[in-house]
Amino acid sequence: MIPFNKPFLVGKEIQYIEDAVNSGKISGNGNFTVKCQEFFETNFGFKKALLTTSCTDALEMAAMLMDIKTGDEVIVPSYTFVSSALAFVRQGAKIVFADSRNDHPGIDETSLEALITPKTKAIIVVHYAGVACDMDVIMNLANKYNLFVVEDAAQAIDSYYKGKPLGSIGHFGAFSFHETKNIIAGEGGLLTINDDRFIDRAEIIWEKGTNRSSFFKGEVDKYGWVDTGSSFLPSELIAAFLYAQLEQLKEIQKKRKLLWTTYSDNLKPLEQKGLLNLPYLPSFATNNAHMFYVVTQDIKQRDALIAYLKQNGIHAVFHYLSLHKSSYYTKNNPTESNKQLPQSDKYTDCLIRLPFFYTLSVSEVNEISKVIIDFFK
Repeated sequence: MIPFNKPFLVGKEIQYIEDAVNSGKISGNGNFTVKCQEFFETNFGFKKALLTTSCTDALEMAAMLMDIKTGDEVIVPSYTFVSSALAFVRQGAKIVFADSRNDHPGIDETSLEALITPKTKAIIVVHYAGVACDMDVIMNLANKYNLFVVEDAAQAIDSYYKGKPLGSIGHFGAFSFHETKNIIAGEGGLLTINDDRFIDRAEIIWEKGTNRSSFFKGEVDKYGWVDTGSSFLPSELIAAFLYAQLEQLKEIQKKRKLLWTTYSDNLKPLEQKGLLNLPYLPSFATNNAHMFYVVTQDIKQRDALIAYLKQNGIHAVFHYLSLHKSSYYTKNNPTESNKQLPQSDKYTDCLIRLPFFYTLSVSEVNEISKVIIDFFK
């Protein structure tokens, strides 16, 4: 069986974990945490980067920093992972779901202005498959209506919008280092803060609501409980593993882009015949080769193709279920249970993610492609 995903070692992960243990400190905010954060600030220009235990935690920190409260409305794409909405629901927000584009699973930027009300406080954009949303449109809306923007860049490391790194454009960005991502640490995440107003408070929330960071910088002579917060720091073991991967970012990306291009070249004739659709890349976006997916004509064809791949020893999966149809949302928002978001539902029914991970070989991609081509024959 060719698996859908497979964790991998690419550099000094084991050595760095051992170094962390031998240093005598494996709790959070140690040497490897600092190294990871400096890597992101130096290489991508984020004003402040803070490692977290997950991308969900990074989003929850953003919700706290924006002071999301009961009665606030937050616009979120329906076609996304639950964390994109959950982080703001936990603060009491009402989620207003937006549809996807017809050419890409990312949020439909043209639909957003109609969703804004006097209660709207933030727009959450998800850079699906590492492909940028049209951030000029979104930031112009945010400036016009005085809204915050959070980039859910869980899948978008080393991807750009008009030359700007994703996660650096909105007020906040959130990344994931889950084992299915380009750069992995098992679990783990990152919050980027791009607005100077929030940097000091972010460090306090990150440190369980204390000014511990200021204490270690010598800015105060003692530290205590000064704000809300939680235990958002990952251990040094996660940071050590992550830093070893970051050192090999260029090599990892080179291999992933080769695999992505191989899939695309192999399957392009099927798209040209109108049998399925391949990933679309807008002119303003780069491709970080986070995943390779295909969009079938309907759910029946999707299920049949997944089953055919499984019969041939290949594990492919469908992806998100539209959140606006989830049992939790419809139970708590009964008046919106009939909301129509047809593009989100199309991707729910028709999108298939193919096996994609660093140690996948080109020959295996060719084998998977051949099985898909045989299915359509």
